[in-house]
Parts: sequence; structure tokens; C-alpha cells
Amino acid sequence: MNMNDIASIKEDAGLTIAGKTYRSRLLVGSGKYKDLNETREATVASGADIITVAIRRVNIGQDPNAPSLLDAVPPSEFTILPNTAGCYNAADAVYTLQLARELLGGHKLVKLEVLGDEKTLFPNMPETLKAAETLVKDGFDVMVYCSDDPIQARMLEDLGVAAVMPLASLIGSGMGILNPWNLSLIIEQAKVPVLVDAGVGTASDAAIAMELGCDGVLMNSAIAGARDPVRMARAMKLAVEAGREAFLSGRIPRKFSASPSSPMAGRVA
Repeated sequence: MNMNDIASIKEDAGLTIAGKTYRSRLLVGSGKYKDLNETREATVASGADIITVAIRRVNIGQDPNAPSLLDAVPPSEFTILPNTAGCYNAADAVYTLQLARELLGGHKLVKLEVLGDEKTLFPNMPETLKAAETLVKDGFDVMVYCSDDPIQARMLEDLGVAAVMPLASLIGSGMGILNPWNLSLIIEQAKVPVLVDAGVGTASDAAIAMELGCDGVLMNSAIAGARDPVRMARAMKLAVEAGREAFLSGRIPRKFSASPSSPMAGRVA
């Protein structure tokens, strides 16, 4: 988004992905909570419209004899975003999302992540690109967890993905945004939404992502792992909103000299 676009915005219309607009720019995960009740309370407190679900780890109907996440966060209230957490190759990721589409009655919006190893959970970009190409051709609207490499992000966009989701730092690390410069490069070139995915630890991390110009932030551990997840969810909601407003407002330039708030010119005495 260039400065002329920013100047023309009077009110933020929301986050548009694959032709649908969502009120909230905060997306949340559904794992790591103590129970489904806490999952629901935190999700509601976050104000999120979209909740992502690890199809290989969470029951959304695969086991009819076990509690379903959809009882706590039903599709009538939230957009369910199935993801491929736990997949380490393109074939497994594609199969997982095809299964999700069947379970959710033809649902097209999905989150693709193909991991490189169990230690870092860093994205395997060759397999990610392969899976993204297959899924786009199969009619999915694909949001993609990826490295913070502007070249890889552009390659994904050229394949027709719905959004790119570069990591801020390693999944679950809480280290925040380690390379804002790379994120800025991705944002500057992107024609699809850019959302930070992974590494957010606290509200200031979310605000910084939005101040950089990200279209949204996705998080799970930062909320579910907090001492008080519901309160942290509210904090993240406010941080994303504040960061977006700050970005649209346009910060003052950084300078190495002081500039008085009350100039001397025109003083009374």
C-alpha cells in the first residue's frame, strides 16, 4: 500500500482475503488451550473472525465419538481455516487439505505449511511451492506460511496464492519480529495480503507487525501459552487495532536532532 492509498483511507474496511472481507485483522489458532471452553473464551475475546485448525491434530469430525472443536467455535460464528501443521512434504499437505475440504463441506480457504524439520519448524520452501501450485490448480484459496524471503514470497504470489504469511521468528518462540527489513520488502512488493505468522510473543510484537504495514497477524502460542489466555487475547486485539491505526496515520520521520513540540516562532513573550 503506497502513501497515496493510505492518505485516502478514512476508515479501515477490514481484511480482504480471496474476495471476502473480515472485520478483524487478527487470526488465531485453536491449539494448546487447556480445554474447549478456554478455546472459545479466548477466541471470542480476541475478536477474530478466522480461527485456524490443525487437521492432523484436532478433531473437527474425523472422530465422531470424541469432542469436536466445532462445538466450541462453530462455522456459523467463525471462519474455520484448516492448516497442515505436522506435514513435512507436499503430498501429505495436499492430502490433508483435501480431507479438510470434505469434512467442511467444500471449504476452499486453507492455510498451507510444509515444515522442514521438527527442531526449527522452519518452512520447507521447495515443498511449499510444490504444494501451493497443486492446491491452487485444485481450486483452493491458499494462505501460505513461508520464510521471510521476498523472492520466495513473490514466487508464491505468481502461483496465485490468496495470501503470503512470512514468519516473524520460529513457531512458538515468542521472539517477535527479528527481521523487519525483510518483512518490509515483502509488503512493498506484494499484491496479495501479507500476514505475519509465527513468533509473536506479546502485544507489542503484534503492533509492530501492523505498523510495518502487514495486513494482519496470525498467532496461537502467544495467547494460549499466556498465564491468562483470555486477557492476552484482548490485549492482542487492541494491539493489532492500534498498530493498524498507527500505520494508516503515518508516523513522524526518525531524526538525529531534537524538534520542539512548541516552536519558538510566534511565541507571545
